[in-house]
Amino acid sequence: MDKKTHRKTGLHLIMKQKNVLKNIIMLYGMSIAKIVFPLLTLPYLTRVLSVESYGVVSYVKAVMQYLQIAVDFGFMLSGTKDIVNAKADHAKLEKEVGDILLARILLAAAAFVALLGMIAVIPLLRTNIEYTLLAFVTVFLSVFLFDYFFQGIEKMQVIALRFVTMRGIATAMTFVFVHSDKDVLLVPLLDAVGSLVAVLLVFVEVKKENIAIRFSGVKAAWKKLRDSFVYFASNMATTAFGALNTLLIGAFLPATEVAYWSVCMQLIGAVQTMYTPIIDGVYPEMIRTKSWDFIKHLLMIFMPIVFAGSAFSIVVAPYVLQIVGGKQYVAATPLFRLLVPVLTFSFPAVVLGWPTLGVLNKAAQVTKTTILSAIVQLGGLLGLIVTGRFTVLWIAVFRCITEFVLLVSRGWYCWKFRREFSK
Repeated sequence: MDKKTHRKTGLHLIMKQKNVLKNIIMLYGMSIAKIVFPLLTLPYLTRVLSVESYGVVSYVKAVMQYLQIAVDFGFMLSGTKDIVNAKADHAKLEKEVGDILLARILLAAAAFVALLGMIAVIPLLRTNIEYTLLAFVTVFLSVFLFDYFFQGIEKMQVIALRFVTMRGIATAMTFVFVHSDKDVLLVPLLDAVGSLVAVLLVFVEVKKENIAIRFSGVKAAWKKLRDSFVYFASNMATTAFGALNTLLIGAFLPATEVAYWSVCMQLIGAVQTMYTPIIDGVYPEMIRTKSWDFIKHLLMIFMPIVFAGSAFSIVVAPYVLQIVGGKQYVAATPLFRLLVPVLTFSFPAVVLGWPTLGVLNKAAQVTKTTILSAIVQLGGLLGLIVTGRFTVLWIAVFRCITEFVLLVSRGWYCWKFRREFSK
């Protein structure tokens, strides 16, 4: 792409990148599905399950988030970069896919051992061991979804199709088979069934791409783990903002508080899901161009929408909670409103992360900002526990503070390395 093209501004700059626009559209379709499916099952589960049972479902889900990040190990970023760089060499491409697959299988085995340890020491998991083990099946099957491969070759429609299939099957069967607390074990089982169907469809797509998965050996897989560790560290630190809060709430507060927190965070997460297609869509393009103008105009276009959406969320909070969770969840309105600033800060924070600093090979700086924010979060949580103020409202306040710290620190690094971007 010549310099003249890079100077084009505004929406026209994005429109000129046809693959980026196509990928963003496909990923937006998937993101809408990510919002629709949980919002279909959430009101249903909160009504057919007791608040205590839904608290268990939410708690195990938080544990699985940690294990999923361990199994993913940042390969959605490092693996995508490897695939982009290897696209011109088919033999190398096949080895990249195989080496990452072997690395993730090893990670899944380690995650399962860690889960057994958690079951031994955490009472809530121990008393719901069948549910916990069934939930891990979906984490294991994610090893075979190859999202990093399809993002690297810029065929996001495959990722979108497998997600819609996976969640669509699980959602439909949830309505059919889950009717009360006695059916709660079917929730993770149906998720696993949907994931298995998605894996089969993905293997069909891999075959269409004429990819014969080749393994270079454990040594090559270990190298992949070392190379991706910095991405994993950043993603794991990010999880401290969400899943760790749920884990601690479950350890110190009643199951009803876990349920309130989880419903609010699921709504916040649903909005944040709309950010993901933009980030994933521009990432391959930024790997190639490293254009600061591209990022600048992206923020200029989308930040007014983010501000308007955040304000709207504050106004409609009680109505949304009643629709989604039922009357018993309207009491969580103050909590939800305190969490809304997360929506405002998180979009520019993630844009300035891997799609911006990451493509300049500033992975260490991206990770530092995430770890710094996680330390602020952990410090705040410990302070609340020590002072006896460990409530969901105070946790929400610190959740907003940490997101702001993440944004400011990444913005500072972007300014520091501004001369390394393409013009």
